[in-house]
Amino acid sequence: MSRDPVLIWGAGAIGGILGAYWARAGVPVMMADIDADHAVACSTEGVLIEGPVEGFRQIVNCVTPDAVEGRYRCVVLAVKAQATEDAMRMLLPHLAEDGFVLSAQNGLNERLIAEMAGRERVMGAFVNYGSDWQAPGRILFGNRGAVVVGEIDGAVRPRTREMHRLLQIFEPDAVLTEEIWSYLWGKLGYGAMLFATALTPDSMSANFADPARVPALIALGREVMAVARAEGVKPRGFNGFDPSAFAPGAPDQAAWQSIAALADFTSKTAKTHSGIWRDLAVRRRRTEVDPQIGVITEIAASHAIEVPLLSRLVALIHDIEEGRRPQSAETFAELTSVLSAEQAS
Repeated sequence: MSRDPVLIWGAGAIGGILGAYWARAGVPVMMADIDADHAVACSTEGVLIEGPVEGFRQIVNCVTPDAVEGRYRCVVLAVKAQATEDAMRMLLPHLAEDGFVLSAQNGLNERLIAEMAGRERVMGAFVNYGSDWQAPGRILFGNRGAVVVGEIDGAVRPRTREMHRLLQIFEPDAVLTEEIWSYLWGKLGYGAMLFATALTPDSMSANFADPARVPALIALGREVMAVARAEGVKPRGFNGFDPSAFAPGAPDQAAWQSIAALADFTSKTAKTHSGIWRDLAVRRRRTEVDPQIGVITEIAASHAIEVPLLSRLVALIHDIEEGRRPQSAETFAELTSVLSAEQAS
């Protein structure tokens, strides 16, 4: 598969970096992106990867979605979670009958992709490297992070091993797993905390290091872990996040230690704020809160599990998106107040 052309649908912070590394290694790559200026820049001047990890410029073929031609055995989907359905409709005509879609996204998008393409045509991935789209043709690579790939049914097939080898071109420590759902649910626990950090103008590390905010962050992690447990999934950890520290019955000390590890990990990156924060503060657009966090509240309801902090978090992010609240310490305090009310009752 490494000699077959790869189609990357979404050439931003995740897809653009993968495309640049693969193209540099001689892998035939075609990228598709809705930003026409970005597509032109990648194809002509090349995409500039900059930051402390590595800096280079690489020409990568890139077109807008309407200009994609042909069919591909490997399609890497790297769009925002809320764009998954529309992107799938556009890319399906370009997916070979024996091909698959690798979801290089945040959330549980593999479920929707399976509904639209068929379960046998989906492969899951987990990515935690720090990157930001800066401008057409420019992407910041802030820090390395975990990269994991696996089939959604837990099998390991020749195509899974080939995809793993392809990802190792970008991240030599990429992991091949039979438990991709465990990693995806682990990322959801961490992701809920990242959404909370975006309630403020402060950096990720500043939020994780603030003792006044840690209890709410811990409570969010615990709510996600409770839902994962009800789903029969044992989340896996990465880069300082230890899901077992937030499992039902785990001691407070373990959770505080995991938060401290996250404060340390996020303090060592040029990407100081989350992509969620950038969506709100810089790009002024909607976040992935509904397909990432909202979906957890829906799954929780199906198990009759109450998740008051997750529900409040979704509402607060929507308030910021729609201009009803600022990103501020006071907005984060609204989340903490839910925890205080719970403890008082």
